[in-house]
Amino acid sequence: MADTGFPGQHSTTTTVTSSTTVNTRIRFDKAYLTTVPGLLKIVQVGSSLLGFICILCSRLSSASKGAYFSWISMIAFWFTGILLGLYLFHIVEKFYKIPWLRMEFLFASVWSVLYLVASILAITVGDNAHLAACFFGFVATLAYMIDAFLKFRSVRAGGLAQGTRVVSKQTTEVTTPPRVGY
Repeated sequence: MADTGFPGQHSTTTTVTSSTTVNTRIRFDKAYLTTVPGLLKIVQVGSSLLGFICILCSRLSSASKGAYFSWISMIAFWFTGILLGLYLFHIVEKFYKIPWLRMEFLFASVWSVLYLVASILAITVGDNAHLAACFFGFVATLAYMIDAFLKFRSVRAGGLAQGTRVVSKQTTEVTTPPRVGY
């Protein structure tokens, strides 16, 4: 007697192909400013600059707490500002092999914690300029936390910073007739 079980009758082959489509031409795209990542970068750059200006207006700006806040806000301002420029001109898309999302996730995670500490320290000084800087520091903290969360989700999903990834799935099903044998 021949065994005519399921494995001999049916087999399925699934092929998944993935291709990345990017436009490597450098171009200005103001539409990026209306996306959630673009708006978050604008808030981060703006609050970093305003917090820095507030600290500079304080008579205690050279104290250690003010200097720490200034240092945190200026690194955030320049790093995020440069990233905003790279996204606006699609330079990130040109260098799509660089893990932009991971870099941004790490930076946003670390800077949300550093901004939180800097804002808490600024509130302990007690003058009006430090209180204003503290407000902008908390705004930046929130913006970096949201950005870190969104970048984390994108990294886990295998997303690209810019450009598109086309995933096509092809399934082939082969059915063989049952064996008849005695």
